[in-house]
Amino acid sequence: MRPKIVLFGDSITEGSFADGGWGASLANHFSRTADVVLRGYSGYNTRWALEVVERVFQFGSPAEEAAPLAVTVFFGANDASLPDRSSAFQHVPLHEYKQNLHAIISFIKKQWATTFILLITPPPIDEEGRLQHPYGESPDGLPERTNEAAGAYAKACISVANESSLPVVDIWSKMQQFPGWEKACLSDGLHLTASGNRIVFEEVVEALKKDGLRLETLPADLPLLSEIDPQDPLKSFRN
Repeated sequence: MRPKIVLFGDSITEGSFADGGWGASLANHFSRTADVVLRGYSGYNTRWALEVVERVFQFGSPAEEAAPLAVTVFFGANDASLPDRSSAFQHVPLHEYKQNLHAIISFIKKQWATTFILLITPPPIDEEGRLQHPYGESPDGLPERTNEAAGAYAKACISVANESSLPVVDIWSKMQQFPGWEKACLSDGLHLTASGNRIVFEEVVEALKKDGLRLETLPADLPLLSEIDPQDPLKSFRN
């Protein structure tokens, strides 16, 4: 069977198969070597993700549940919603966020000991962008998320990765290295533009390469055109 790379996260993962999305770019990148499987759930935090994780990773019959090559775990943007503003119902306290990430990691490891797990921090927040695209009523004129809070959850995600001896993509820090990141990388102060998606894609590919998951080492599922003998094409499919 063709191996899987599973993307598990919130709306930034759910939307990653849109035009220019980082998930779609991964699917294109691994088009002949692995299936990129989308498991993104808009609005979800780690508390909700932990509640449904068993259902998320049921792919079908036992024969179809071979260990994925890799799983990305990309949560925190909703957990970091402020507890006294319009997205309070999505808020998860920082200590619980860490516990939930540990529990999700433990579940995946118990299911598939060999699967490569990659954590991704929440992205930075453009507070002006959130005010222009508010979620719900904001009578006090304040955004429901702040970059400071997102940064705290990003640091917590990195801490969990270190405690679990796992790699992590620090998107919160990486994006802020780009001039004008607020509008260049974020479409509404939270979700990604094409440029923001490109950054995530490149960082994920680089992290996978460090673990040996690179195109040069992954076999194609069937013979490539260059491997087919023009004089006897069917011979390649019989070997």
